This record gives sequence, structure tokens and C-alpha cells, in this order.
Amino acid sequence: MSQDDSVVEEGTSTSPGSSEVTVAGQSDADAADPDFWDAFQWDTREDCEVRQILDRIADKWSLLVISLLAERTMRFTELRREIDGISQRMLTVTLRHLERDGMVCRTVHPVVPPKVEYCLSPLGRTLLGTVQSLVTWTEEHRQEVARARAEFDAGRAASEAEATP
Repeated sequence: MSQDDSVVEEGTSTSPGSSEVTVAGQSDADAADPDFWDAFQWDTREDCEVRQILDRIADKWSLLVISLLAERTMRFTELRREIDGISQRMLTVTLRHLERDGMVCRTVHPVVPPKVEYCLSPLGRTLLGTVQSLVTWTEEHRQEVARARAEFDAGRAASEAEATP
């Protein structure tokens, strides 16, 4: 079978070594249009700033921290208590990254023991509408997602059962 005869799966390149990514429904005219939104518009290299920022703010722990800090300023222990399943180390790393990216402000009060508080920065507050939209979408579509997961899992189980001798 030649390369032209093979089926190219969405998201795979058409030739070895190619950096081209296929996108279902994207025509050559769409690709040439500068106003066409392309989900693959950012560089896929690890040093791409857009990708790094998206990785940071789309992280599940970051989303939870941002959502909680939208309500009020909180101490580390309060955040840890509110975020089920996060380790102390992961919360520390998440807060440090969000602070470095300018999303969170950290205030140390000079008392013994030190009192450290976290709040959203003005830049972090600009994310609230986006985060809320994502949460709203999730709440509105959770039953559809659950149904799709159940159908997928049932189909996969049936396929595995057929394949087992």
C-alpha cells in the first residue's frame, strides 16, 4: 500500500519527519486565511511561551486554585484543605508557578510563625470569566459526557471480549 492509499488519521503527519499536523475539516483555503482560528497555531516545542502559559492555566490544580482565590484571600492550609487530593508539594509548586506567571500574589506577614496569604492578582482576575465559562460548560454537559464515557467503555469492553479467545 502506498502513502497515498493509506488512511491518515487526524493529528498525524502525512510523511515521516513532517511537522505538518492534519486537522479535520480544514481546507487549504482555511489554512491560507489569516482569520481562521487554528488550534495548532502555537509552536509545539517545549520553549513556546503560549504553550507554557496554556499548560499552566489549564492544569487542574491551577484551575482549582484560581477558582478558590476568586472568592477571597486564603492561607496555604486553607487552600490545601479545600482542594481534595492535592499534596503539600503539588500545592506549593502550583502556587509558585502561578505567582511566577503573575496570576497570584503572595504576602508574607512578619509574625512568628510567618503568616502567608495568597490572592489573585489583577492579571489572575482576568481569567475568572474564562474559568467560570469552563465550569458552567462542564456543569451543563456532565450528563452527556458521562453517557459518552459509558458508551465508549461498553463498546471497548465488547471489543475486548470478542478479541479474547
